[in-house]
Amino acid sequence: MAHALRLAQRGLGNVWPNPAVGSVLVRDGRIVGRGWTQTGGRPHAERMALDQAGEAARGATAYVTLEPCAHEGRTPPCANALIKAGVARVVTALTDPDPRTAGQGHAMLRAAGIEVTEDVLSAEARHLQRGFLLRVTEARPMVTLKLACSLDGRIATASGESQWITGPAARQHTHLLRLRHDAIMVGGGTARADRPSLNVRGFGPRRQPVRVIVSSGELPDLPPEGEDFGPILRASGPVQDILRDLAAHGITRVLCEGGGGLAAQLLAADLVDDLVIYSAGMVLGGDGAAAVAALGLTGLAQGPRLQFRRAFRVGPDLCQIWSRDGG
Repeated sequence: MAHALRLAQRGLGNVWPNPAVGSVLVRDGRIVGRGWTQTGGRPHAERMALDQAGEAARGATAYVTLEPCAHEGRTPPCANALIKAGVARVVTALTDPDPRTAGQGHAMLRAAGIEVTEDVLSAEARHLQRGFLLRVTEARPMVTLKLACSLDGRIATASGESQWITGPAARQHTHLLRLRHDAIMVGGGTARADRPSLNVRGFGPRRQPVRVIVSSGELPDLPPEGEDFGPILRASGPVQDILRDLAAHGITRVLCEGGGGLAAQLLAADLVDDLVIYSAGMVLGGDGAAAVAALGLTGLAQGPRLQFRRAFRVGPDLCQIWSRDGG
């Protein structure tokens, strides 16, 4: 299952509106097939693994990071595919909360005489699948808030100069973050000041994230849609409504890259699932622009709190990752 989870990670940011699933087929102690959800959500992981295994799938154990789907869509149900292939046992990490499956995949397998084991490495799978799970259960995507700031939490000087506080390694690492998200969201002020490309560079051809600009005002010309740039969505209103609309379009994972006002809105609304902070070894002082705008707190107890996950060096800078669930 650990291997299947690593395979599932390959689909993050690339398979929405479907979940990023991994699957491994084992027979007689040997891996005979493996797969992960492909670009755009199809083929599914189980289908990829079964096609690779061929006849070796008969009598094998299938490890799948999410309950095999039970509904007929643009492809037949994966539960039926596993049954038809003659697998002897299916091990899953999570039950799919989508009402179209929601335990029915497990039931179909058991009705066909296949042994089913559930909840293997479920905590790890739940952390990986937060975006999909939140979209189905709370009608919103997972949100990662990324900040690149000085040691004293500033993202620009008093005059507005901001490029570049962190170094090239941190900026390259940001593209890895973008790679694993379906959409990148910035405020209108950031779009007008920086005119960011908001695409993934340095990882070869891939599905580009949707660019979400939160603003009711006029926006600058951004790079057009195309192979190297994702579509542009203009959004306005409360962040809760914006995220709900994104989820309705199938978006499961959103990376917010600024600015301070949008960061404050997300934190105040308790909508930040991961906080990624790149800190540079410089101090800009109290007259610089704060990474997070005013929250209007009247007491410490009102401050948003996250749990520390890990920290590591990125070139000369420090990257810290904090999460809502600490996973």
